[in-house]
Amino acid sequence: MSSRDTILRALRAASVPAEPKPAYPKGIVFQDRVAKFARVLQETGGVCVRVANIQEADAHLCELEAYRRSRQIASFVPGVGKSSFDCSQYKSPHELKDLDMAILPGEFGVAENASVWVPGRALGRHRVVFVISQHLVLVVGGHRIVNNMQEAYERVNFESYGLFISGPSKTADIEQALVIGAQGPRSCTVFLIG
Repeated sequence: MSSRDTILRALRAASVPAEPKPAYPKGIVFQDRVAKFARVLQETGGVCVRVANIQEADAHLCELEAYRRSRQIASFVPGVGKSSFDCSQYKSPHELKDLDMAILPGEFGVAENASVWVPGRALGRHRVVFVISQHLVLVVGGHRIVNNMQEAYERVNFESYGLFISGPSKTADIEQALVIGAQGPRSCTVFLIG
């Protein structure tokens, strides 16, 4: 028997039996999840826009000054915005440095912290697209807002990369001076569809 097999056999023999998951409190529940999501997003420096459908989201996007000023736009949401920048054409994420706006689909949102779950498959080839762009637009179904992170984790598929995004980039120093866009997008607009 090899050293490797001896070590693996010893590890298997010493493994701890599985225990059932502990019961966690249910978490806070909101009367109006969408209103709570919009309020918290605004408090974190973002903007929530409720629209009836994709066409209305596209029309509202065209009214945003950040969109009108953007030259390099990557839209990963069919029907929302016009892409002028194809991220898949670049091998290195450093080549995306001139990306002005990224438009990404969210799978669902969380009312308690106004975060949106963006699965990795939505980001395409480069995971940096959500932090390297100057402006970020997220599109998520309004009926897909859950109350809290406990409910959110029940929906997340951890078999692949994904992340929660809550508003634009922000930081605060010891004097409590909040700076928006310090290490990532300077703005974040979330379109809630329906």
